[in-house]
Amino acid sequence: MSVLATWSLDEERVRAVAGAVLEPEAGVSLADLGLVDDVSVHAGGRVRVRVHLLAREHPSADALAEAVRGAVSCVPGVRRVSVDLAPLPERARAELGDRLRADSPPVGRTPRVYAVASGKGGVGKSTVTANLAAALAAQGQRVGLLDADVWGYSVPQLFGVRRSPIAIGGLMLPVLAHGVRLMSTGFFVAEDQPVMWRGPMLHKALEQFLADVCWGELDVLLLDLPPGTGDITLSLLELVPDAALLAVTTPQIAARTVAARVVRMARDTRMPIAGVVENMAGAVCAHCGDSTSLFGHGGGDALAEQAGTEVLGRVPLDLPLREAGDAGVPVVVRSPEAPSAMELFRIGAGLPAVRRSLLGRSLPLMVK
Repeated sequence: MSVLATWSLDEERVRAVAGAVLEPEAGVSLADLGLVDDVSVHAGGRVRVRVHLLAREHPSADALAEAVRGAVSCVPGVRRVSVDLAPLPERARAELGDRLRADSPPVGRTPRVYAVASGKGGVGKSTVTANLAAALAAQGQRVGLLDADVWGYSVPQLFGVRRSPIAIGGLMLPVLAHGVRLMSTGFFVAEDQPVMWRGPMLHKALEQFLADVCWGELDVLLLDLPPGTGDITLSLLELVPDAALLAVTTPQIAARTVAARVVRMARDTRMPIAGVVENMAGAVCAHCGDSTSLFGHGGGDALAEQAGTEVLGRVPLDLPLREAGDAGVPVVVRSPEAPSAMELFRIGAGLPAVRRSLLGRSLPLMVK
């Protein structure tokens, strides 16, 4: 290749290719965020690209540089690529935060919102929620997961991430993991630090997670509720009135009896019920594949009948599911062929789209 040919590289084409790279934390192209600062082309096919970072200590800086380098290297005539990274200036950060806030649709307009609830702890509600989120993301949907279990948060462990979100001009970016946009109080405290907040602080935190997080365009938002029918659950129902209940129980009749209180709460607040997921529906032997009903049977069916809905699926308890939780990778990602993963994929694909009735709701009045 001649020196003249390499010198005639199209700078604008290089800029366009670099700008098409997705910012790994925001999930938006560098061009849309205005982060490609400078592109220079030199003799011999040498290209230098300067990219701004959303944070001074960017958790994915190396991955971003490698992505830009790889994309630009594919441009005909490019022989060597240098990528310079620099923090976005404070004024530009504030302006970008204002623009993202203006462009980000209200999370309440998300087409489908599911509040995943259980009457008691220990039924695997968070595990079901995390895997449904990852399964939906693997199927090409844009998914957000809000860990509303403020005291007993487990989403950071289930997804294997524990770091503070990037903040831009008072707006937080969800933490991305396995294609899911995550927000949890666990990202703001040390792993062994208890969260000792009273009601007003809890309500304010939930408001911020909904209003001050740049969720972006979502197809599905999952809310991992704490067990029971306390302050957090009631606050979320007020903040996200279009959420549909997804009740998680085990086959035990005792667990169903407690979960029935959540169903009663949904009825009293006119919250639609999407369905019931029966978790731990038999323990699968790792050697022979046989299933044993360690926790009895009939709980899911009884709860669904009481709620006037259906059992969307029965998730077995198998070794890959337990190992995935310990490893911090959803089983649908780590072991997609496991019986539990296949059932969770099936449940995710069949989640019904339900909307709250307008009966009893105050509607805006427009006078012409």
